[in-house]
Amino acid sequence: MTEFIPTEKLRDWRHALPFWLSLALVPLVWAGAYLGSWWVLMTPLATWYLFAVLDGVLGLELENADPQTAEADLKWYVRLTSVWVPIHVLCLFGLIAYVSDATHLSRLEKIGVFFGMGVISGTIGINYSHELMHQRSRLERWLADILLAMVLYSHFRSEHLLVHHRYVGTPRDPVTARYNEGFHRFYPRVLWQCWRSAFGAEADRLARKSLPWTHRSNPFWRYWALQLGMLALAFAIGGLSGVLLFLVQASAAIWQLELVNYIEHYGLTRKHLGDGKYEHVKPHHSWNAAHKASNWLLINLQRHSDHHYKPDRRFPLLQNYSASEAPQLPYGYPVMSIAAMIPPLWQRIMNPRVRRWRKQYYPEITDWKPYNRHQTPMPR
Repeated sequence: MTEFIPTEKLRDWRHALPFWLSLALVPLVWAGAYLGSWWVLMTPLATWYLFAVLDGVLGLELENADPQTAEADLKWYVRLTSVWVPIHVLCLFGLIAYVSDATHLSRLEKIGVFFGMGVISGTIGINYSHELMHQRSRLERWLADILLAMVLYSHFRSEHLLVHHRYVGTPRDPVTARYNEGFHRFYPRVLWQCWRSAFGAEADRLARKSLPWTHRSNPFWRYWALQLGMLALAFAIGGLSGVLLFLVQASAAIWQLELVNYIEHYGLTRKHLGDGKYEHVKPHHSWNAAHKASNWLLINLQRHSDHHYKPDRRFPLLQNYSASEAPQLPYGYPVMSIAAMIPPLWQRIMNPRVRRWRKQYYPEITDWKPYNRHQTPMPR
């Protein structure tokens, strides 16, 4: 019989507290804005290196919560993602107001502050929006839209829900990184392809209802309005300088998001069954990491196989998979993100793992060239 974390322990606020560590990044980015100099690097250093060190010290988290746990027992986890939204708004636009007129900061220091803010927007903001967009609550989905609008990447919601989850591991999913595709080739490709696939998915959804893409129910109208509103607010607070600083953090956030997308499915493909049909998504179609500290930071995003199995499952209920059930990354996302920026290092680490994965799950496939190049037929 499977043993789960006791419900009483899960209900206790102290068990949820480590996930609230993300709030500690807010005073860090403000310290950089106030002190300048090398302090502007504290936010990315803490996000990447400190949590990488903590992963090494604290080890793995292999325990699972009962996936049938009632919503009422998860209040301290649910509150985190919702509370973050107003904090994020105040932090971003407060920094624009402060830094735009800060005479003690050089131009380079101002960019450094907002690069750090972008690391927060990408690591926490977009990640929390990902959690919120998967929930049934209309309020939570609106909160997801607000977070995505602050990085000008609102279409991620449509692309993720309508394209990625349905077509992951097939040629139709832009963010399934191809075998031997370096991040620096992957990144410019997905920037365009994700927007196009998201817009196409929404247009197709409307077409099935005999409606044009211009219909008011197309969420892209909401996306564009929210994004324009964020840019207008940045201009109202900080003028042209405010807009430029806003764009710096948005660019850094998008880069962070796509780094994670690159890592999550690199080289993993679903088997083509013929006639444009592919096998169902299974746990072995996502890379996983059970590293404790980075899962606190990323609210269990690294338990990615279970997220694809149950997309609307709250993050504290996501299940860990063993190495025999799903492929495991050697390190958590903070370390793997750094490795992904160095393609030779990434390929040295990951390509042998992809080849072992292929032998383990698909020994019958002898020619992987069509999969490597995403030249298998488009899924129906």
